[in-house]
Amino acid sequence: MKTLQLSLIFLLLAIAPNFLIAQNQAYWVHEDQVKPSKMMEYEQVTKDFIEACKKHDLKDADWVTARVEGGTYLSIVPIEKMGDLDKNTMAPLAEKMGEEEFGKIFARFNECYDKHGDYVIVLNSDLSYMPEGVNTNTPGQDYRKWHFMHVVPSNISKLNAKIKEIKALYEKRNATENFRVYRSGFGTDGDYYLVTISAKDAQSYEKLSKETETLLGNEGEKLMGELFALLDSYETKTGWMRPDLGYASIN
Repeated sequence: MKTLQLSLIFLLLAIAPNFLIAQNQAYWVHEDQVKPSKMMEYEQVTKDFIEACKKHDLKDADWVTARVEGGTYLSIVPIEKMGDLDKNTMAPLAEKMGEEEFGKIFARFNECYDKHGDYVIVLNSDLSYMPEGVNTNTPGQDYRKWHFMHVVPSNISKLNAKIKEIKALYEKRNATENFRVYRSGFGTDGDYYLVTISAKDAQSYEKLSKETETLLGNEGEKLMGELFALLDSYETKTGWMRPDLGYASIN
């Protein structure tokens, strides 16, 4: 994790044209590929940083954190308005802590990884299936299963349409499994759609997944086969939301 505002400004400048026409919420994701031997230290530094934010009452800075199985940590920041370009949200913290102490925090972060980067994804509410309202906050369901559907540009519109068909089937059968769909944006490696499913734990996910497969039946199997035929590649990742590693300012 590095100084949030510098990365945010760079990303907003780069994605501004697409962001302005977006109909859905965009998120900046900062990814730290933490060394296996440094995971406990990374989490401690993160907690120390959060405590500093709380102690000095840092305003206008909010992020949630997810840990991907294997040691990658994602700091996820909603991009809400272009006015974020006009201010450095970390400046007040650096001023109150002092530049030296502020720098020490990020020096400790830098010891925990050799690779990190930034990218943007956009939540697509039209493709997502959450009958009670699309919401990324799922209390009691911190387990995550991420399905990455990589697609070549020529198949994007077809894949988009196929996901809509699958969503319609979920609605028709009144499925209890919910999902959110994100579209890759600036900084991602190629084009992909990301389907995110929340659950209490791995066992709950597997149980609900099997029940949903049975519920959708042959029609669901057919649609999924047609969807996979459109993909360039497909992969899944497992992880957890980490509320203890996120921060929400009180404005």
